[in-house]
Amino acid sequence: MWRWRHNPLRRATDLVEAWVALAALLLIVLAAPAAGWSTGALAHGALHKTMREQQEQRHRVTATVVRAATKTAADPDPETFPQRDAVGRVVATWRAPDGTRHTDSVRLRLRQAAPGGRIPVWTDRRGRLVPQPMDSSTAATHAVLAGVGAFAAVGALAEVARRLVVRQLMRRRFDAWDRAWAQAGPDCGRTGTGS
Repeated sequence: MWRWRHNPLRRATDLVEAWVALAALLLIVLAAPAAGWSTGALAHGALHKTMREQQEQRHRVTATVVRAATKTAADPDPETFPQRDAVGRVVATWRAPDGTRHTDSVRLRLRQAAPGGRIPVWTDRRGRLVPQPMDSSTAATHAVLAGVGAFAAVGALAEVARRLVVRQLMRRRFDAWDRAWAQAGPDCGRTGTGS
């Protein structure tokens, strides 16, 4: 606050630095939360729309395991993959929402892989395998993360901009000091004092 008070030693760069600091503080305190809130709200709306579309277009059906599938290069190595999370591929068969019968390779946890076992799979209207639709908690989590990211980005940009301006002001101050010392001379302005 001392930079705003009248003082004969106050430089113009001191006043500019004070105003830049105030602007950065206002951006961090007001603009960053507003950006975070609006980004989170927009992301929440878009993700919930996507979630509803996925829930309308994807159908959960029950498939029957026929047999274990042959190992592919994309499957994890059981030696390096933890057994509690071990997944494998099986050949399974199911009926699509349109009534057609489908058979394909399905990825699932190994403990569900017994032939004749019934497993849930998600399909589109034609019966092709698709990922499970997004749920509301996942959509909300992604929206919160988007809002926090926007908040952090605006705050960080404000601080980076403030630091860049202060850096330029410091260069100007040092240049002004160099010029003042050059004018004063090696004896600090006491010409002829013999020191």
